[in-house]
Amino acid sequence: MSGTPVPPVPLATPIPAGSDVAVVGAGVIGLSIAWQAARAGLSVTLHDPALAAPPRDGEGSASWAAAGMLAPVTEVHYGEESLLALNRAAADRWPAFATELGAAASNTDIGYRSSGTLSIARDGDDMAVLDELATYQDKLGLDVERLRAREARRLEPALSPRIRGGLLARGDHSVDNRALVTALREAAAGAGVRLVADRVDDLCTLAADAVVVAAGAASPALLPDLPVRPVKGQLLHFRGSTPLLTRTVRGAEVYLVPRADGRLVAGASVEERGFDRRVTAGAVHELLRAARELLPDVDELELVGTTVGLRPGSPDNAPLLGTVEAGGDRPVLVASGHYRNGILLAPLTGELIVQLLREGRTPDLLGPFSPGRFRSRS
Repeated sequence: MSGTPVPPVPLATPIPAGSDVAVVGAGVIGLSIAWQAARAGLSVTLHDPALAAPPRDGEGSASWAAAGMLAPVTEVHYGEESLLALNRAAADRWPAFATELGAAASNTDIGYRSSGTLSIARDGDDMAVLDELATYQDKLGLDVERLRAREARRLEPALSPRIRGGLLARGDHSVDNRALVTALREAAAGAGVRLVADRVDDLCTLAADAVVVAAGAASPALLPDLPVRPVKGQLLHFRGSTPLLTRTVRGAEVYLVPRADGRLVAGASVEERGFDRRVTAGAVHELLRAARELLPDVDELELVGTTVGLRPGSPDNAPLLGTVEAGGDRPVLVASGHYRNGILLAPLTGELIVQLLREGRTPDLLGPFSPGRFRSRS
């Protein structure tokens, strides 16, 4: 259909303090919204059958399966300047968010690291790609530094001696995503959020003054017109006695994210396989091969697990954030489609969705990410 894009939909009226808000989905997006909404004076119920037990592998949860990269600089792609602005704003929120969450969930260290990301070229072709990327990042005013091979290996001595060079993005950080999920659950419960381990098949069954759908790739089951699909990603988890890396390292086919206790996450495949949650030998082989090319000492680590996550993808790789239905008995909002940036965007998504609920107007940062932007108005 031709015409102008449908603008963001404001709420008919703001949602006052004390109102009942139902949030569907207990990944990092739903948890962040629920926690921040409760702190803003709303009465929140969080619905997700996964709340019946501690988070675990095998459920396809993008939050639990993620590597925990907070990478607005390294993840930038051509033509995604609006998403870059959102991602950079999210990265700016992370230090304060990590501090606040640490205070609210005193038993959990979320492993927030601000040591940057090092992108590595294995050969001349990779180096040409990095040079082109660096030129684009420079044009956008992003802080990246070109490194020769010996400079990259001085930062990360475990890198292969065969590498050709790299790019250092100091503005990219990381977090232990699994610790983050655990901490957000504790913080939400501590703020008074009711954690209900039920499956919501129909929004009409929810008794609330407002509803927020934050169910990741499963969101279209509740909002059938939502253009969100599952994008499969497979990851490998290693463990060693000491960390091999001090910062995230990315190659053309793999990224490696270290944890302070010697664990290492390698990911991730990008597969259009629907809701397939199987770990496949081919993906494991390719990730291992790519990881060993960059970091030969991976051979000495213990392979402790494999994980599948289903990222919520959208047609333009950007999230869908805002009001879906403003009329009727109560407003319905959505926060989905975060694709590869769910962990990065969790704090800011919670803040902006709560602002929309409490003030009734669409925050400026949400404007380009209206759920209706793929429809047209004649």
